[in-house]
Amino acid sequence: MEYFAPHAEVTVQLVISNREDAGVLEIATSFGVDTVVIKRKDFYETDDILSVLEKYEISLIVLAGFLWLVPAYLVEAYSGRILNIHPALLPKYGGKGMFGMHVHEAVKAAQESETGITIHQVNAHYDEGQVVFQARCEVTPEDTSTDIARKVQVLEHRHFPEVIDQVLAKLP
Repeated sequence: MEYFAPHAEVTVQLVISNREDAGVLEIATSFGVDTVVIKRKDFYETDDILSVLEKYEISLIVLAGFLWLVPAYLVEAYSGRILNIHPALLPKYGGKGMFGMHVHEAVKAAQESETGITIHQVNAHYDEGQVVFQARCEVTPEDTSTDIARKVQVLEHRHFPEVIDQVLAKLP
């Protein structure tokens, strides 16, 4: 939100969370961005979220820390217009259950020499959408999973807003 606050052509219209206690809700409020909290049952058993997205004229959905599988109705309605960021170089270390420290611990256990981030389009499967962007960082034998997480987070903060901006610029 900070990246887009001074942007002349792009605004963050809405933040949706599945957790009432998510820190991003407070951050959104501080930027004057509306928020909505969704319940799992409603998300999967109705398509009510579509009317909310239409109301706010959402052209791109950006997932960050959202761990639920996006249902088919939403993937279809926003085909090619849902982005996710994953804390590894997909296709490695992706799929159900591979999030946060689980990913970094797996990278460490496999003694990888590099890791990074993948920004990808969302489809009906966890972490299988078309890759839009990847950035890499070195992993040394001395790195702990916490060290790896810090390196990856630097990449996330550096690249995610810029890639979102680039994707938005290409939308019709």
